[in-house]
Amino acid sequence: MPYRTFVDSTGAEWQVWDIVPRLSERRSGEVIDRRRQVAPIRFPDRREDNRRLTDTRRSVLRGTYVHGWLCFDSAKEKRRLSPIPYDWTTCNEDTLELYARRGEPVGGPHRTFGFSDEEPIREAG
Repeated sequence: MPYRTFVDSTGAEWQVWDIVPRLSERRSGEVIDRRRQVAPIRFPDRREDNRRLTDTRRSVLRGTYVHGWLCFDSAKEKRRLSPIPYDWTTCNEDTLELYARRGEPVGGPHRTFGFSDEEPIREAG
């Protein structure tokens, strides 16, 4: 996984990395029956029971996210850009900042941890 850092024109430091889903994660939202013909089977059908060992929900990637995206992370915000620009690992910081601006903001809380040297000691008692 390539990784870069850069400082934008406002002085904010960004971390950038790519996410490329495995083939098994590249699901489209469509249900496609790929059988060429439907034929009755001569033995009991085992597919009626759920044979999954874990009860996890698999996400469905839509649009260009199926092929991956760039994650941009700063102290104040996160962004995602898809599709991944071919030159993001070698481009200059101005171009990388342009890519970050084009990325979609990611909602939800953004946690940052900042302690002075004395705070953890005071909290520990």
